[in-house]
Amino acid sequence: MSAIDLLDVRKVYRDRDGQDLVALERTRLSLAAGEFLCLLGPSGCGKSTLLNLVAGFEAPSSGEIRVAGRRVERPGADRGVVFQQPTLMPWLTVIDNVAFHLTLKGVGRAERRERAQAYLDLVGLRGFERHYPAELSGGMSQRVGIARALLMNPAVILMDEPFAALDAQTKSEMQEELVAIWERVGATVIFVTHSVDEALVLGTRVAVMSRRPGRIREVLPFDAPRPRDVTSPAFNDVKRHVLGLIRAESARPPRAA
Repeated sequence: MSAIDLLDVRKVYRDRDGQDLVALERTRLSLAAGEFLCLLGPSGCGKSTLLNLVAGFEAPSSGEIRVAGRRVERPGADRGVVFQQPTLMPWLTVIDNVAFHLTLKGVGRAERRERAQAYLDLVGLRGFERHYPAELSGGMSQRVGIARALLMNPAVILMDEPFAALDAQTKSEMQEELVAIWERVGATVIFVTHSVDEALVLGTRVAVMSRRPGRIREVLPFDAPRPRDVTSPAFNDVKRHVLGLIRAESARPPRAA
């Protein structure tokens, strides 16, 4: 059984003029358990829409999404989400932000803090438990967001450009940390990015989407040893191919759905 299946997924929005806007059309994709898939494509091709559908934040107009064989109909604890901005609650400390969903479930203070501490340790934030979000750097805030998602012990982690706003050095460090965390927890990951380099540093496969209406144009396996050498011929051969796909799609006029 696949960890995630998208079966002929179509998503249509209605614009302010009452016209249909087709974001995704006949989208098919399957992920094995423990896979790290990076999703690339031209701007506006539906990458974030696809992620929101898997998360259960939106419903497909037609087709079906399954996680572990079960149809996705709403958000669930089996899917953790890390957004581009970590959306931390400024009035809560780091540890209480991480443990927030346990608070909602009525878990006692001592237990939820013990459980949150384990994930703060995992993302390298021991010592910052009592800090507030305003006292954190961008990279540290994203670590809190990742710890919060991991605390739910999800089988699937969905990440929407979580490192896009970080400087180059912090982004590189966060990518290395994310790979180490993924290898440790064994979750299935879908990671949306605009960066081909980032996709190839992180992913076990890279999916390239077409221009809107979005479809999966090509899925490329990439099993280079880690840490990945971005100067290697193998890395740059795949990078040139992916860039060629994205450029071709960006230059293509939008298709009729």
